[in-house]
Amino acid sequence: MTIPDEALDHTYADNAVSGKKKSAIKWQRLAIYAFLIIFTLIYMSPFFSAVITSVRTMDDISVNGFWSIPQEITFQNYIDAWTQGNVNRYLLNSFIITIPALVGTIFLSSMSAFALARYRFRLNRPVFFMYVAGTMLPFQILLLPVFLMMNKIGLYNTYQGLILIHIAFQLGFCTFVLRNFMRTLPGEIFDAARIDGASEFGIYWRIALPLTIPAIAAIAVLEFTWIFNDYIWALILIQDDKLKPVTAGLGSLQGQFVTNWPLVVSGALLAAVPTLVVFFLLQRYFIGGLTLGSTK
Repeated sequence: MTIPDEALDHTYADNAVSGKKKSAIKWQRLAIYAFLIIFTLIYMSPFFSAVITSVRTMDDISVNGFWSIPQEITFQNYIDAWTQGNVNRYLLNSFIITIPALVGTIFLSSMSAFALARYRFRLNRPVFFMYVAGTMLPFQILLLPVFLMMNKIGLYNTYQGLILIHIAFQLGFCTFVLRNFMRTLPGEIFDAARIDGASEFGIYWRIALPLTIPAIAAIAVLEFTWIFNDYIWALILIQDDKLKPVTAGLGSLQGQFVTNWPLVVSGALLAAVPTLVVFFLLQRYFIGGLTLGSTK
């Protein structure tokens, strides 16, 4: 049986077109990979520069410049930043401020979100809009009023004042997110609990809160990062160097005339470790919380 010439011509043409498409797709993938590699290198270049600077000596930088090849590698800068630069104390202060602020924010916002999501009352929507409006208010215009208020009530230059400010400013965003999540929970679960005699706080604590753990974990990662890395409020409300968190404390490592940049950069890299550890430990919950409600 012989194949007609026209059929062979169509087969060759189809193969040629298919080969061109595969070649085009291959080059498109290579272009995308090249773009991603270049973009990643550009994005990570400040981090690489910081790591290289942290293991150099100040004399090396003074003689050869920032962008030169290191003539000597040393990890003494990290030891000096931890001991002489008081980074260990600053990190402890950051945890003393961050952990209570995070716990208070999650607890209060989850209670507020539960009330706004599961109860119907006249001021439900105005109260919710007030939370949302609070998140849109630029905090810069409140720096002076908050400073004067904290100074007047005796909470200036204290852990408690900074913790309360973090709770107040993060409460709106967390309530907004958790309220929207709690609205998706089946109402029959809460009705059944009330029939069984559960109190309203028991429903919140034993039913609503455990079901909201994925969303709370995602928010906790964000809130820990935001509160731990805060600089402005710590700069405004904390004056005593012994009480400063690590973000504000690193500023004391800068000299008046000459700054030991390897020491400062080493302290900054040490300060970034806790947030990275928290993110990698809770990465699964963070991604799961962000993808809740999505469809396949």
